[in-house]
Amino acid sequence: MKPANETELAEAIRAAKGSLRIIGGGTRAIGHMQGEALYTGALSGISLYEPGALTIVAAAGTPLAEVEAALQAQGQQLPFEVPDLRALLGREGSSTIGGVVAANASGPRRIQAGACRDSLIGVRFVDGRGTIVKNGGRVMKNVTGYDLVKLMAGSQGTLGVMSEVSFKVLPRPELETTVLVDGLDPHKAAALMSKALGSPFEVTGAAYLHGKGQVQLRLEGLSGSVAYRRAALVKLLGVECGLEEGFVSAARWVAVRDLSDFVGIEGAVWRVSVKPSDMPGVLAILGSVPAICDWGGGLIWALVPDQGDAGAPALRGHLAQVGGHATLVRGSDRLRADVPVFHPEAAALGVLTKGLRAQFDPRGILNTGLLG
Repeated sequence: MKPANETELAEAIRAAKGSLRIIGGGTRAIGHMQGEALYTGALSGISLYEPGALTIVAAAGTPLAEVEAALQAQGQQLPFEVPDLRALLGREGSSTIGGVVAANASGPRRIQAGACRDSLIGVRFVDGRGTIVKNGGRVMKNVTGYDLVKLMAGSQGTLGVMSEVSFKVLPRPELETTVLVDGLDPHKAAALMSKALGSPFEVTGAAYLHGKGQVQLRLEGLSGSVAYRRAALVKLLGVECGLEEGFVSAARWVAVRDLSDFVGIEGAVWRVSVKPSDMPGVLAILGSVPAICDWGGGLIWALVPDQGDAGAPALRGHLAQVGGHATLVRGSDRLRADVPVFHPEAAALGVLTKGLRAQFDPRGILNTGLLG
């Protein structure tokens, strides 16, 4: 099914006799979905863009590239730095802005600007009954008792099919620079990133490349401000630092965002979310494997051998003790058949999730099987 507008989308969902697989650009889904394909790509176009108000509204099937190009022409950007994992996952196609929201896809700048859901100010979607729902708009507000704007971000299409999304946007920085510190073990790296992020110097990226022993810290903004903050940060850290600017710096963060170091290398990929202070312990559990630790250590991407259970029991067992979750982003069909892609939900969270699905998709037809 390929509905051409929101009305047709609602009619298609109301008429569905069984499960529906919601597909935007087909670039981000990592779980197993069941049912007839429902494509949202025809719901496309930017309906409102007010650069002066830092607001953009687009249909959910609008290509992400189209949104980013419109913003770039006005010297603006989405604040949350959307990852592009097509090369990592071996996907083609064009990512859609609705798919970005459904996955709550957020890159290195999350530590400073927040996640996708923090920039989302309005949504229109069709629930599992085929009812059109609107929440939010061009300002932050909650009019229904549910903060559906935040709820839909990261829902993976299990609560409703988005038809339109609204964002606040930000000016593009005039300059960016990266401070590099080498020769650090995970404990020293975690401490150094914590020190940098706790400073008043507005660090917009903090990553540790495990195996290389390197921390990279990004500063962005007006050139004079960046120069001042860079000098002050280097002084605060009190260690020997390297510096990169402009395109060289930007390329470094694109590589972190898109996991370029893992592209073309065989193996399973874990996405682990933890408290930054727990990064060293997780890396110890994972062992000597390549890992990219973003968000000051709070997001760990690990490339592990696609053998046996890929270390799932040890990793998820450790996270059960310290808190956090691990998602199997890439793996063979054999591995994905044996190991749940998404982290098992705690009992209390499972009850809440089940209740939300019953409220928004009582027939259980939207992306059935995706989250368990």
